[in-house]
Amino acid sequence: MSIYSDRVNLKGWAASTGVAYVTARRQYAAGTLSVPTYRVGRLIMVGEPVTGATTDAGQTVVYARVSSADQKTDLDRQVARVTTWATGRGLAVERVVTEVGSALNGHREKFLALLRDPVVTAIVVEHRGRFVRFGAEYVEAALSAQGRRLLVVDPDGVA
Repeated sequence: MSIYSDRVNLKGWAASTGVAYVTARRQYAAGTLSVPTYRVGRLIMVGEPVTGATTDAGQTVVYARVSSADQKTDLDRQVARVTTWATGRGLAVERVVTEVGSALNGHREKFLALLRDPVVTAIVVEHRGRFVRFGAEYVEAALSAQGRRLLVVDPDGVA
């Protein structure tokens, strides 16, 4: 496994270098972009991998959720922020799970699949409210009892 030393997605890189995002996407698709890239879920990240850093046995998964389809742009921002935070702490993010659905709804399939998957040992979220609206302490206790953990980027944040 490996982690990445960078902290910028393709859109951010394009903005900081003065290249139009559409041009950067085309160059990425054609394989002619002048910088190394890798994918994390739906995001295209820019940078060089740093090899040798590994996590404990099991997978680290980033979970991002928004309440409605109108907020899908916030989903990419969440994924970028949480992934940056995790890689900055030496965690290798193996998967990114995104979902559109209310935190009050108990029928979020991707959320439930994460809880059921014993291979997932760390779930990284932006705020507890992105994970569950109420009862986060119960979910954290259940994960902890299984030797798993919930990592929260902004523990005092409001969903």
